[in-house]
Amino acid sequence: MFRSSTEEIATSDTSDSGNTSEVSPLERSLGNRTTSHNPISASPASSSQSLEEGSSHSSTGPSPPRPSIGQFPPSLQLGRTISPHIARTSDSSSLGGTPSLRKTPGSARVTHPARTPLTDTAGSCSSSTTASGATVIVALVEGRGLARGEIGMASLNVKYPELVLSQFADTGTYAKVITKVHILLPMEILMPDTACDKGKGTKLFNLITENFQGAAFTAIQRKYFNEKKGLEYIQQLCAPEFSTVLMEVQAKYYCLAAAAALLKYLEFIQNSVYAAKSLKVSFKGSEQTAMIDSASASNMELVINNRDHRSDHTLLGVLNYTKTPGGARRLRSNILEPLIDVDTINIRLDAIQEMLQNEELFFGLKNAIGHFLDIDQLLSVLVQVPKQQTVQVAEAKITHVIQLKHTLDLVPQLQVVLKNCNTSLLKAYSTSLEDDRFDMISKQILTVINDETTYLKGNFNMRTQKCYAVRPNINEFLDIARRAYTEIVDDISVLVNQMAEKYDFPMRTSFSTARGFFIQMKLNGIFLPEGKLPPEFIKVVKHKNNYGFTTADLVKLNDRCDEALREIVHMSYVVVCQLLSTIREHIHCLYKLSDAVSMLDMLLSLANACTLSDYVRPEFTDTLAIKQGRHPILERMPGQQLVSNNCYISEGSNFVIITGPNMSGKSTYLKQVALCQIMAQIGSFVPAEYASFRVADQIFTRIGIDDDFETNSSTFMMEMKEVSYIIHNVSERSLIIIDELGRGTSAEEGIGLCHSVCEFLLGIKAFTLFATHYLELCQLASLYPCVDNQHMKVQHTRTRDTGTEKIVYTHLLSQGFSEEKHYGLRAAELTSLPPSIIQEAKTIASKVTKQLLAKRMRDPETERQRALHCLATRLLQTARNSKLDPKSLRMYLKWLRTQYETELEATRLPATSDT
Repeated sequence: MFRSSTEEIATSDTSDSGNTSEVSPLERSLGNRTTSHNPISASPASSSQSLEEGSSHSSTGPSPPRPSIGQFPPSLQLGRTISPHIARTSDSSSLGGTPSLRKTPGSARVTHPARTPLTDTAGSCSSSTTASGATVIVALVEGRGLARGEIGMASLNVKYPELVLSQFADTGTYAKVITKVHILLPMEILMPDTACDKGKGTKLFNLITENFQGAAFTAIQRKYFNEKKGLEYIQQLCAPEFSTVLMEVQAKYYCLAAAAALLKYLEFIQNSVYAAKSLKVSFKGSEQTAMIDSASASNMELVINNRDHRSDHTLLGVLNYTKTPGGARRLRSNILEPLIDVDTINIRLDAIQEMLQNEELFFGLKNAIGHFLDIDQLLSVLVQVPKQQTVQVAEAKITHVIQLKHTLDLVPQLQVVLKNCNTSLLKAYSTSLEDDRFDMISKQILTVINDETTYLKGNFNMRTQKCYAVRPNINEFLDIARRAYTEIVDDISVLVNQMAEKYDFPMRTSFSTARGFFIQMKLNGIFLPEGKLPPEFIKVVKHKNNYGFTTADLVKLNDRCDEALREIVHMSYVVVCQLLSTIREHIHCLYKLSDAVSMLDMLLSLANACTLSDYVRPEFTDTLAIKQGRHPILERMPGQQLVSNNCYISEGSNFVIITGPNMSGKSTYLKQVALCQIMAQIGSFVPAEYASFRVADQIFTRIGIDDDFETNSSTFMMEMKEVSYIIHNVSERSLIIIDELGRGTSAEEGIGLCHSVCEFLLGIKAFTLFATHYLELCQLASLYPCVDNQHMKVQHTRTRDTGTEKIVYTHLLSQGFSEEKHYGLRAAELTSLPPSIIQEAKTIASKVTKQLLAKRMRDPETERQRALHCLATRLLQTARNSKLDPKSLRMYLKWLRTQYETELEATRLPATSDT
């Protein structure tokens, strides 16, 4: 489907810039959300020059002149006007605590001939040419190790004081980061020097240099990509109006690291710093994924359990039945960044539904996927050329070729399983696996590697596989070394058998990487003279009833064996390197295989979760409606009382206020709704009898009352910061979960604050669930027809013996506000507080309650208008989303009329003829 990663990116429109590893290239193409344009020309990366302090060394020529104090280099003078927010200085003193400015931050510039703007040429891609007067500098950094594919980006326009941060997960093709940089059209790109090593650039660096030849590239020492310094810079430079961005980025380590390098580089190159509190700092998340901030992810326990970080009682733990590391990474990334494109979600749901309906497909995929290794990690080591030729490097490279053969041997089985699929996504992956390059690489490998060679677990097993991996008759000296190795191993076996016969002990030969070949023996009723082993046995290790030891002769044989093995590895490595040099140009097809395997593994995991619980396929409308929904995490926890609840939020009833006693289940219900929303948007079935969702572009939560000692924030300040973040970023398509706002201050201030926040959110029209103990907020229903009061129902019982009244929590959601009185005082009675204090508190609370009830009466006209509004919104939703047949639709409309008449009867007003 794609010949190379560069060609794939060239077919993506800028609208794909939001796509991450959560949305595969195949899903985008199936969703018809890409448009083609002229391919991007690729040419070799330009030469690099050194800017190291006091050195003029260069691989291609002299270093460019160093800018003097107060003078900008040519790359920053192109149509540039100095921002009034930039304060000229020769040091960093105005920054107040920022690292002092060094004369050279250890950068090495990779220059291109076109430091000046390029003129557009006919047929060129708009993103491959630099617009006139480009003034944007971009810093990019990629995670390492398990975080590979996590991209941090920071960009700043020197003409406008706005620092834009972004962090996202990308695929091996880096389609998203390339598209984002295309939109910015930078004049200069900064990357860590570890990614730009001469002759050993990372895949991301190579793609960037190929696609953005109009930009200059500068390699910055890795130490300047420091997330702690980045956070310090933002705290010092961010204007107060945009300070809520700190909550959003404080856990985004890679974009903070990119920001640190970018701002430090600007200090050096411009010999100036930004004045404190002058920058606009914004975080732009993925355009094609829902935004979930780190606090919300923690509150909902999406990937980490707050009580026990090792616990699987998280949403990831509930859904994670993946068989490969790539599938697990993709599932985690999807949970943290759910999709917002309905077509892509439905494509995934179709695939999962087919897996559930076709047992042969389900178990066939489960068997095929389970044997794959970490293809991303394999790709990473295969494309690297080590500088030092050591025995360890040689052994590792031979292992990687064996793993590559093992991986490619699994492709035909996966092709067979997907051959007769019906859904579009599975068909597309089946087509992508028909790439001729898989067969081409396999044939080239088989010309060198034995057919029987495969990847096995166990040190000795893999040692044997590596030893005999290369076919015979390819290298005569290799064949001689292997015969010598075989003879030594046979001699070891003969020696151990002789020892067993000599002492009449049940000995056997064992192997470990640390000790090599040694003797193991288990004492079961065997008598040892004087309780000791014969002195011939040395290096004895005892574990319970097992003995491990060796002999002097065995040590010598081990040394000869290691020497023969080193010769085998060395000669095999020469052959393997020649093989890799021939197949490396075709190796990029593994990126498609990695994408297919990780996506299929994730979908299979989601399907597997459905088989363990009663899940239902969600629908996507403009209404959030869940019938008998369950908490996905709690239902997997043994011993938990499981209670199902309904949820209904629509445009006409978009603000739900939930009241009820402590421990009645309000917080659990709020998290349940949010988790079901996330499950639906990643393409999973949900735990309910029926579920309909409106796609949320952002999911906000305000849960928890902990103080933050790191930022010296009290409970109330933490609440205010979180609410401020919601208010500054909310949209009408957002889902907001707020639990117990305003408890960190006085009751009057808390009620006033909650009331004003509620009215602001009511104006936004976002879907909001608001749990509170302030019953005064229930009066909002008389002012706003879209407010719905609900409460957690409790039951009262009395014991037969003492007649003591007890509260039974049903955890069931009911209409109206809570009628429970003084449930906080009931909880206080269970403590050791003196009865006199409890009684006085009840007296005062009763007086306050009577005053509030007098103000809570509604007039009949308000109730009539509310009933009309409810009827109108339901009719509008029916016209938009109804798929009922005429007979069922007629019955539903009759039910709506009956419901409306019932509500009017409750107000004691006759129904008017105009309705």
